[in-house]
Amino acid sequence: MRRRPLPAAWRGRLPGLALWLILCVPLVATFDAPHALQRWATLAGFPLLGLAVLVRRRWPLAAVAIPVAPSLVVSEQLATGAYSLALALLGYLAGVRMTRAQPALWCFAGVAAAGVPLCALVSRTLWPWFTLLVALLLNVVLPWLLGRYRRQYAELVRTGWRLADRMEREQRAVADRTRLRERARIAGDMHDSLGHDLALIALRAGALEVDPALDADRRAAAGALREAAGTATERLQEIIGVLRTDDEGAPPAPSTGSVSALVRRARESGMTVTVERVGDDDAPEPPAMTGHALHRVVQEALTNAAKHAPGAAVGIRTVRSTERATVTVTVTNGPRPVTRGPRPDGSARDPVSGGSGLVGLDERVRLAGGTLRSGPTPEGGFAVTARLPLTGGPAPQAPATPEPTAAARELAQAQRRVRRRLWQTVALPSAALVALFVLMGVFALVSPGWTVLDRAAFRSLRIGMPRAQVESVAPFFALDTPPDGTPKPPRGWSCTYYGVDAGTTSAYELCFTGGRLVRADIVHRRDTP
Repeated sequence: MRRRPLPAAWRGRLPGLALWLILCVPLVATFDAPHALQRWATLAGFPLLGLAVLVRRRWPLAAVAIPVAPSLVVSEQLATGAYSLALALLGYLAGVRMTRAQPALWCFAGVAAAGVPLCALVSRTLWPWFTLLVALLLNVVLPWLLGRYRRQYAELVRTGWRLADRMEREQRAVADRTRLRERARIAGDMHDSLGHDLALIALRAGALEVDPALDADRRAAAGALREAAGTATERLQEIIGVLRTDDEGAPPAPSTGSVSALVRRARESGMTVTVERVGDDDAPEPPAMTGHALHRVVQEALTNAAKHAPGAAVGIRTVRSTERATVTVTVTNGPRPVTRGPRPDGSARDPVSGGSGLVGLDERVRLAGGTLRSGPTPEGGFAVTARLPLTGGPAPQAPATPEPTAAARELAQAQRRVRRRLWQTVALPSAALVALFVLMGVFALVSPGWTVLDRAAFRSLRIGMPRAQVESVAPFFALDTPPDGTPKPPRGWSCTYYGVDAGTTSAYELCFTGGRLVRADIVHRRDTP
């Protein structure tokens, strides 16, 4: 016969049932307590531990507090075999499930503070309170700290896997951005070369449009060619503006050709270009990056002059300095002439500028180790000046230490939390134990004076006096143990010991039965063989 599987609800309750059975094993083993109150406190542990197991997930701190009360009833020192396992396991589970530590610390401090009057009233001495603190620290706080550390470590593992998944996605995104950036660089190169050529074509067509040697039809065709070249330049600018990324100023691929070829082509297109060279003739040839940057500066400046100031004269001035190991090129164009040949359609539309040419040019000059300045001249024209090194120049400045990414910061923060939790797990109990031992040493020095019974008060005691009357003349605190070698009192007697002097080598023994004093004697320490 095929066995039917347990319902999901029952399978969810099995771990709690198993935990409750484990916690009840010490109760069964210690059920034969000598006192009736202790037996009732042990018997009440079965339903109380069941309640603690039920609320351990929703209220983990309450699950720890539930077995504390019967444990204090069994022993005010909290060191009981019946509930030690329950306190340790529930404390560990509370550390795993609690997100905040402050409520648990307040709860532990409350138990420690409640132990002071409890030990004073029940045992008439504070020495059991120190045992309570040790038991609380080792049996509850330390498992709770271990649970907190396990929680932080699990969070670190989850954070690591989450960051690994995020980094994998970011790597794919970086690859996609790299491909797009490379396309934008290709588009930028296309814009630099084709834009320059189209500007020269438009300039030549404009010269033919106003040539009186041509008939009207040919001048109209030249005007249409100039208009088509201008429109193509604008569309190229729009397309490149869409393809160019925000963080991409100019393509790093160097341009080819020489400055002389650029000047020659510009003059053949009808531009008035003058070239002036100043400086040492024996200056070294510029490095490759500097040569490419010079070519790009002149190319971009001539293109802008042809687009924005057609017909204006352009001057190129190159200054080489061997002493400073620099070359400075300045391209200046005059203001745009007021009178220009009419367009065939009668429009006076100005060329569209995307504004990215000078940005890319500045990036190209910076990568070559130089500086770029551009702006209008007092005469109404425009000037572009680039200063570049002749000896390679300094490398472009890069950040000394790159800023950490958000993923790296999150992982570092999780690692710091785990290290801090590990340090707390080891250091806090150790520091608490050291402080406790110091406090016990101080208490051992000062407490003997609190337990000394006045000799005159002892002599006033009479056999048969009520216990309340005897305790009214005795000190509040009594000795926690009688002197060594003191015989055990008879069965059914309850004896209390007070110091004769601060040395506690001798003690007053006051024994009661039936609520009355039955013995008042002095006992001395006896060395056992």
